Amino acid sequence: MARIGNVERITGETKIKLELNLDGSGKCSVKNPIGFFDHMLKSFCKHGMFDLTGELAGDLEVDQHHLIEDTGIVLGQCFAKALGNCAGIFRSGFFIYPMDESLLQASVDFGGRPFCFIDSKLTNIPLVSMGQDGKESSFQTDCFEDFWQGFVNGAKCNLHLDTIRGRSDHHKMEGLFKAAARAIRQAVEIDARRNGEIPSTKGVI
Repeated sequence: MARIGNVERITGETKIKLELNLDGSGKCSVKNPIGFFDHMLKSFCKHGMFDLTGELAGDLEVDQHHLIEDTGIVLGQCFAKALGNCAGIFRSGFFIYPMDESLLQASVDFGGRPFCFIDSKLTNIPLVSMGQDGKESSFQTDCFEDFWQGFVNGAKCNLHLDTIRGRSDHHKMEGLFKAAARAIRQAVEIDARRNGEIPSTKGVI
């Protein structure tokens, strides 16, 4: 049975619609107005082998924060829907990803208790990029943590992201997205030895 989650969130600040297939081939087709953020979602899908489709819109004339955080919430909710009661999955995952001069680490547990810790060591200097409309834009690097906090709240998982070392903010963020993707992929994959049981001594996640 396909493990698919779809969520639509409409507020006075954003309109976001996403559909996630946990057992995909790494394809990302999301209408995304923020160039660097689009690059991060594509990297996440490619390395996690998740398929993601949808559309993102928000009040970018105010700030990028609302759109990026709400996208994290919706993506996390898609994971929660696709996983259901988490029966049969490995539940936790860990990965260290090298990105040129940077070394990044991600640890995740889909245990039903949301907690997010991030030590990204970013400079918080915005990155200049091109949007899907061909216009120059910037990415507010302080929104990186807002995305993952939103994801954790939506997915109800425990996530730790750490920059072990690095110089480039681009490499740190991209490496952390890739490390998170690989750790999450490990966690949500089906454990054949578990025979469909819920991975908790409580009997429920």
